[in-house]
Amino acid sequence: MPQPTSVAMPAPEPTAPSEPLPPAPPHRWRFHRVGGLDQVRLETGEDLAHLDDLDPKLWVALSCPTRGLELDGHTLELLDTDRDGRVRVPEVVAAIRWCRERLLDLEALVKGGGALHLAAIDATRPQGRVLLGAARLVLQRLGKPDADAISAADVADTARLYENTLFNGDGVIPPEAARDAGTRQLVQDVIACLGSVADRSGKPGIDAKRLDAFFEEAARFDIWTRAGEQPDVAVLGPGTTAAGEAFLAVKAKVDDFFVRCRLAAQDPRAAAAMNRAEPDLLALAARDLAASRDEVALFPLARVEPARALPLVGGVNPAWAAALDAFRRQVVVPLHGEAKTALSAEEWELISARFLPWEAWRAKKAGAAVEKLGAARVRAILAEGKGAAEALLAEDRALEAEEAAVGDVVRVVHYHRDLHTLLRNFVSFADFYDPARKAIFQAGTLYLDARSCELCVRVDDPSAHAALAGLSRMYLAYCDCRRPGGETMKIAACFTQGDADYLMVGRNGVFWDRKGRDWDATIVKVVENPISIRQAFFAPYKKLLRMIEEQVARFAAAKEKAADTRLAATAETTVGTATGAKAPAPAAAAVDVGKMVGIIAALGVGAGALGTLFGGFVAGFIELAWWAKLVAVAALVMIVSGPSMLIAWLKLRQRTLGPLLDATGWAVNGRVTVNVALGTALTGIAALPAGARRSLEDPYADGAKRRRRRIAWALVLAIAVALVLARRFHYWPFR
Repeated sequence: MPQPTSVAMPAPEPTAPSEPLPPAPPHRWRFHRVGGLDQVRLETGEDLAHLDDLDPKLWVALSCPTRGLELDGHTLELLDTDRDGRVRVPEVVAAIRWCRERLLDLEALVKGGGALHLAAIDATRPQGRVLLGAARLVLQRLGKPDADAISAADVADTARLYENTLFNGDGVIPPEAARDAGTRQLVQDVIACLGSVADRSGKPGIDAKRLDAFFEEAARFDIWTRAGEQPDVAVLGPGTTAAGEAFLAVKAKVDDFFVRCRLAAQDPRAAAAMNRAEPDLLALAARDLAASRDEVALFPLARVEPARALPLVGGVNPAWAAALDAFRRQVVVPLHGEAKTALSAEEWELISARFLPWEAWRAKKAGAAVEKLGAARVRAILAEGKGAAEALLAEDRALEAEEAAVGDVVRVVHYHRDLHTLLRNFVSFADFYDPARKAIFQAGTLYLDARSCELCVRVDDPSAHAALAGLSRMYLAYCDCRRPGGETMKIAACFTQGDADYLMVGRNGVFWDRKGRDWDATIVKVVENPISIRQAFFAPYKKLLRMIEEQVARFAAAKEKAADTRLAATAETTVGTATGAKAPAPAAAAVDVGKMVGIIAALGVGAGALGTLFGGFVAGFIELAWWAKLVAVAALVMIVSGPSMLIAWLKLRQRTLGPLLDATGWAVNGRVTVNVALGTALTGIAALPAGARRSLEDPYADGAKRRRRRIAWALVLAIAVALVLARRFHYWPFR
C-alpha cells in the first residue's frame, strides 16, 4: 500500500513582537475624615474589587470576633475559614475574591438587600455556572422553580432542602434508595450490625466505609463458621455448639467437684472441710434460700466423698440443677445414652478432651458483628456481593459536586446581604459615625438616669473587660440584663454626656436590644472617668457641699452621742436615788485659767486677722471698675473650677473606642476618638419636646425652702447695696 506523502507547509513569517500593554492605572481611593480619623469610602463595586490592594495599615480594624456582634452569626462563621473565632483581614479579602469569581459585578454586594437576583451570577465562568445551577436546584426543591432571586431565608434550613431526596451527594444511601428488595435488605442488615450514618435527608443510611467493614466482618465470620464444621471440631455434629455451651456452663464447677473428691481421698479429714462447715450451713438455713441463690451456688455440686461419681439427676446443688440437666441432655446422652445418670472422673476427663478442639475454635471467634444474622444469611450475602450497593453509592457520589455547590449558594446569599455591612464596620467605621445607622458592635440602647446610651457593647466578664476598657477614658457602667424567660446578658454602657451623681451600683434601668426586646438592666460595676466639662465645672462646689454635709453630720452625731451619754448618766443617777444607792460622782476636771485665757486671746487675734484680710479683699473689690469686678469674679471661679475642668478636658480629648472593643476581642487599628460632639450624640439627655408648654407651679414644692432662698438672695442684695452706698459716701468701716 503506497504511503501518503507529506506536503511541506511554508514556514510562517516571523511577526514583530507585540508591544507590552501599559499597566493599569492604580485605583483612586476616596477617603473622608470623620471624628479625626481618615476612613476609606467603600461605595462602588470597584472599591471592593481593589480592596486587596489597600494597605492594611489604613484599615480601621484588623480582626473582629464572630460572637457578640449585631450581624448574622452564620455569615461570620462562613468568613472565619480557619475556625479560630476571629475574622481577619486575609479572610475578608478572600471573601471578596471569592465573590468576584462568581458575580458579574461586585456592585451587587454594595446594594445588598434581602435577595440575590440570579442574573447577578456570572454564568460565563465555571464557578458561576456551577453556582447558578445549584441556586436553581435549591429553588426547585423549595417549590419555586420559576423564581429569579434567592435569599438567605430560603437556605436558612438546609435540612429542608434534602428532606425528600434519596441521592444528594453526601456518600450515604438510606434503604429507601435501593430499587430492589435484596439490596434494600442488605442495607438494613448493615445498619442492624454496624449502625447507621445520617443522610442529608435525615434518614439513617450507610456509606462506603460501613459497607466495606460489613463485608470484611461477613468474610471473617464465614471462614470461622466453616472451620467449626470440621469433624475434629464438630464432635457432636450440628448440635456441637449447643453442647459446647452447656459443657462450658458447668466445666469450672465440675472440675471443682472432682478436685474436692481427690482431696477427700487423699486425707479423710478433708472430706468434712470440702463439704463446707456446719456453721456455714446453719447460717444459710436461717436465710431466705430463694433470695440467696448466689450463695447457694458457692456450695459444691454434690456431696464430696472419696472417688465419688458426679450425680447428674438427683442429689445435686439446686442452684446448678438446671445447668447440669442441660449438660446431661446436650452432651452426656448423645455420648453415653439416656441411661447415664452419673459421671466418673475419668469419663469427665474424656469429655473435656473431646471438646478441646471446639474450645480452641471458639476462642478464635471472628466476625462477631454479623453473628446475629446467622451463617446461612451471611453466606447468602457474600454470594450476592456488594456490587448493587456500591452502584447506589456511586450514583449518590456523582451528585457530590452539584450538591457541594449548595453550600456555595448559602455562602453567596449571606455575603450578598451582610458582607458590605461588615466592611462598613471593619475596613472603616462608617456605620458608627453615621447618625442614621448603628455599628455592628452596638448592642442596643440603655435607658437609665434620664439618659439614653447608644454605645453599649456585649461583654462576657465585666471585671476582665474593665481592666482594658478603662483605658478608653470613658465612663463605663456594666449592667446585668435579664428577661422574664430567664435569658441573661452582660453589657458595658458608655455615658458620654451629663454627670455621674446618680450612677451607682444597684441602679436599675431598661435595655432595648437591636431586635426591639426590652431587658431589665442593673448596674453591677462602674469605671469612673470624666463625662463632661459641665460636670467638671460644678465638681469642686459639689465636693465642698458634700464636705460641709459630712462635717455637719459628724458634728450632729457627736452632739447626739453626748446627749445620749448625759441621758444615760441622768437615768443612772435617778435609779440610784430611787434605790438608795449612791452613784459614783464624776471626777471634776481641773480648770487651767491661764490656758483658757491664752486660747481666748489666740481666737481673738485670729478673728481680727481674718476680718482684716476679708475687709481688705472687699475694699479692693469695691474700688474696682465694673468690668474689672466681672473679671475678678470670673478669675475666682476659674481658680476654683479651672483645675477640675482642665483635667476633664485633657481626659475627654483622650477618649477612644479602641480599648473598649479590644477588650471584647477586636483588633482596632485606627485611633477612633470619641470627642465631645460625638459623645453628645452617643448619649441623649431628657429634654422637653419642641412646642411643649411648661408650668412652673409645683403644688408639692418646699415653700419654706423657697422662702429661705429668697431671704438669702435679699440679704446678699442688701449687703451689695450697702457696700455701694458706703463707697459713694466714702465711709468704710474696715479702714
